[in-house]
Amino acid sequence: MTQLECLPYGVGHADEGVCLLVRMGPYRILLDCGLRDISSLIGQGADAPPADVVLCSHAHADHARGLLSLHQAFPELPIYSSEVTTQLLPLNWTDESEPVGMFSHALPWRSPVEFQDGLTAELFPAGHLPGAAVILLTYIPPTTGPDSRAHTLLYTGDFFLSNSRLVEGLRLEELRGLEPDVLIVEGSYGTARYPHRRQQENQLAERISGAIAQRQSVLLPLPTLGLGQELLMLLRSHHLFTGRDLDIWVNGSIAAGCDAYLELLPSLPGAVQNFARHQPLFWDERVRPRVRHLPVEQRALVSQNPCIVLTDLTMNLSQFCQSEEDSWVILLPQHVSQQEVGAEIELSIPHPTLETYLLAQHCDGPSTTQLIHNLRPQHVIFVHGAPNYLADLTALEELHNRYHLHSPSAGSLVELPIGETFLQPAAPDNSYEGELAELGSVVTITLPDSVMADPRWRILADTGLVEARWQGEELVVRGLHQRELLTQGGDRLSAWSDGMLKDCCLNCRHFRGQRCWNPKSPLFNFKVTPDGYCPVFEAVPSIEASLEETDNLDTTD
Repeated sequence: MTQLECLPYGVGHADEGVCLLVRMGPYRILLDCGLRDISSLIGQGADAPPADVVLCSHAHADHARGLLSLHQAFPELPIYSSEVTTQLLPLNWTDESEPVGMFSHALPWRSPVEFQDGLTAELFPAGHLPGAAVILLTYIPPTTGPDSRAHTLLYTGDFFLSNSRLVEGLRLEELRGLEPDVLIVEGSYGTARYPHRRQQENQLAERISGAIAQRQSVLLPLPTLGLGQELLMLLRSHHLFTGRDLDIWVNGSIAAGCDAYLELLPSLPGAVQNFARHQPLFWDERVRPRVRHLPVEQRALVSQNPCIVLTDLTMNLSQFCQSEEDSWVILLPQHVSQQEVGAEIELSIPHPTLETYLLAQHCDGPSTTQLIHNLRPQHVIFVHGAPNYLADLTALEELHNRYHLHSPSAGSLVELPIGETFLQPAAPDNSYEGELAELGSVVTITLPDSVMADPRWRILADTGLVEARWQGEELVVRGLHQRELLTQGGDRLSAWSDGMLKDCCLNCRHFRGQRCWNPKSPLFNFKVTPDGYCPVFEAVPSIEASLEETDNLDTTD
């Protein structure tokens, strides 16, 4: 039987990066190399390369930063990627003493390339980032008989089905019904469900615009490639900013990323190319808002007038905010580790307003399961995401009943037997049984202490306050984060602590996420203040009142 197996050197947990060694028959294929230290990959003084060929899905550091060390250790080891990725990869090593050239070989889109006898690879655009590729590997054994059929493995890298400002989404119809033997798929967002990308963009644009209107400057720490360029295009083209007398400053490696994008303009979507025919894509001091490079000597001076600054995620932000009079709003991408950057920001800047935002670059839970159902693989390997998020995906009944699911840790060999049937292991149990008790005027829910073992418990229990709302027949409980309370000026906290019963948006059943969701209200889908009011106000029902109402329902025909 043809041997199929996967040995992960890094699966994208925390900050370890993604690096997967796949064996198909006699061949070893390395998928990505996002390791900071490649010593585990090359062994102690090994002379032979760890793989026969290396394929890089895209140029983000957590998938590519180890490639240069690997290339230096084994110059003859072939490394392949899409043409755009080949040009973007050197941006991962701008701090090298000498410029890094292009050492990856470019592969065409949608055209199988044979590397070894019977082993081919084909690339499909994956969305997420210019040049990002879904990689289809096919191996045809040389023998005849029942084991001579082709074996296929599909690796998504990071993928996104939706279109973004600078990248078209993955075209699902190109892969539908492929039925690979093995699918290696990222699960960055787990089973979470998020709003449409355009809705996320509008919410972020409104927050930035509101800060500028309050005479505050906005600081956006960002990675070198992807999100920074997407945000610049959003700010250049969104109706809240077009024609506005405003400066947008771009600092550090993000500016180098913008210059690299300009070199790739023919590879960007047609709408972006059309935009660039009428005005510069990024750098423009003539059309408002103005977009400029930020010189080092001006970092402490830019906030004299409200402005927007895009800077490196790892930069010391106190270089921008050096006085008590500075008024800055710092917006961090939601999925950036708060432990890594949040504490440093709060220590280095006087009285910062620190918030997070979501501008998705990966698929949420429904989109991930949609991809899997359209591909219909035998084995699914989940990588790239927090371990608890990946565990949520492997526990989904709709997947567990149909596919052989794996969520390996680094160093754990995954054997992938292919056949008509296979034994499915028991799904991990991520549910908790508790008790519900009515105690006079309150309701208590008791859960076992094992729930605290999940890292998400810290978010739920951050303030000791929770918010409950009905979703169909289910009661959904979520924790209230400290920053959410601070963002709302403490209104919500004082409302609960003082027992305030004012007829305002804060106490309206349709007030969620700082927006009005009542279709009958003139404020529907608008951002509203907690102390606002409209004629169709509906009070938030207490939990005990809702339970009493349920108990009194007439169940007769």
